[in-house]
Amino acid sequence: MTADLPAQHQEWPGSTAELNPPADHGEDSWTGRDRLVGKRALVTGGDSGIGRAVALAFAREGADVAFAHLPEEQADADRTCALVRGEGRRAAAFPGDLRTHAANAELAAAAVEALGGVDVLVCNAAFQMTHEAVEEFPPEQVERTFATNVFSPFWLIRELAQELERNRGSVIVTTSIQAYQPADHLLDYAATKAALNNLVVNLAQELGARGVRVNAVAPGPIWTPLIPSTMAPEKVEKFGADTPLGRPGQPIEVAAAYVFLASDEASYVSGTVIGVTGGKPVF
Repeated sequence: MTADLPAQHQEWPGSTAELNPPADHGEDSWTGRDRLVGKRALVTGGDSGIGRAVALAFAREGADVAFAHLPEEQADADRTCALVRGEGRRAAAFPGDLRTHAANAELAAAAVEALGGVDVLVCNAAFQMTHEAVEEFPPEQVERTFATNVFSPFWLIRELAQELERNRGSVIVTTSIQAYQPADHLLDYAATKAALNNLVVNLAQELGARGVRVNAVAPGPIWTPLIPSTMAPEKVEKFGADTPLGRPGQPIEVAAAYVFLASDEASYVSGTVIGVTGGKPVF
């Protein structure tokens, strides 16, 4: 994939089918090696983009997968379910908006019931919308960004902490390069990702004593429906061109980090952030 993308726009939250060029979620590129056999994972934002790639890679590695998605993303969610089931694994999709504690508590309980337990929690759902000046950021957008990106992971981890402790499980949170190199047109989004880095470090200290590992993955510019549905067409054209590798990443290129962190190979890895950024530093 090059950095020369066609200018394009989608209505939020965007559709995988309308991406030009198509995104790679690992359908033809990921080879499973039985690294997650017997594990049960809950992924938020699992319908498309990084979430879909994680769901598919986890399934190919032997895990059953439950995931959450917005009701508007049903078509993409159906496709993710089909991909997971095509690997012979259980799939359960839960539509809903995770901006309230109640919604996260319901999701946690539903995932445990559907899978018989949860060993891996991936807090990946996020909201962003770009603006050129601070005065243009609507108060309701800022509240939505923090509720989706920060409050939901906090509440979901809270609800599943005892379940993860019983299973000696792990938590993986999606942060971002924006936590380290914030862009002014993503003011609120960048702030939430910095908050998540802090949350991961703190939770690793508390939950580590209970046998639960907590880590994060910080993606750089990754080609997902979120990009054309939240950025101006002229920004989409050069998306990812400012990375040392000179291109945006594909969702499956990020999913590899989640597979590692969820696997027993990462049994001594906790409290860290793995950058998948095309060369941008995460420090």
